[in-house]
Amino acid sequence: MKLLILATIVGSAAAFAPTSLDVSSIALRSSLSDNLNGWKPDQNEPCYGLPGAPYSFMDPLNFTRNKDLNTVKRLREAEIMHGRVAMMATLGYIIGESTPTIGYGFDVHHTIANNQLAELSTAQLLPLFLMINFAEAYRATKGWNEPGSQSLFRLRDNYYPGDLGFDPLGLKPDTYQGFEDMQNGELNNGRLAMLAAAGMCIQEQVTGKGILESLGH
Repeated sequence: MKLLILATIVGSAAAFAPTSLDVSSIALRSSLSDNLNGWKPDQNEPCYGLPGAPYSFMDPLNFTRNKDLNTVKRLREAEIMHGRVAMMATLGYIIGESTPTIGYGFDVHHTIANNQLAELSTAQLLPLFLMINFAEAYRATKGWNEPGSQSLFRLRDNYYPGDLGFDPLGLKPDTYQGFEDMQNGELNNGRLAMLAAAGMCIQEQVTGKGILESLGH
């Protein structure tokens, strides 16, 4: 089971793999702007003007400094995807410990979230990891170039980071300003959720108590 978890983590971390292409080898093409939700890459702006970058932009470790457009898009792809996972994880910590679950039935006084995954059987874990792999395979097909000598770890030119075309409720705005506002909200909530999920994990590991239990509920 630990190998399955490790494989999933490694697959997500691949988005941060380094690229050998130099910044001078990538030219901005304004013709792509129509395919990028109205975003027009501007090399004079932080992160080429991606939403969420000029808005409270902070990069003390210079991850995006002097990076080419595709590398910056790839870093944003990693950030927004990890943010979405963290938002679900934050809810999962509280809901998983405070409501009936598959593994524990209606007994809500069960194991803390940090330990619940390890207690599930292989039959229960397999569908979970299959869903993760199917989702990652779809994301790779949608946004990433096929592996090749010049395209390894590179996003498609006409792919906007994080936009998988999945919008069953029709929430995506029709205008660039509306899309930028929604993207800023998603990014900032995702960043907060990554900190929150990490904090919950550490707190439970140290105290051995659930989140709500630690608050006296």
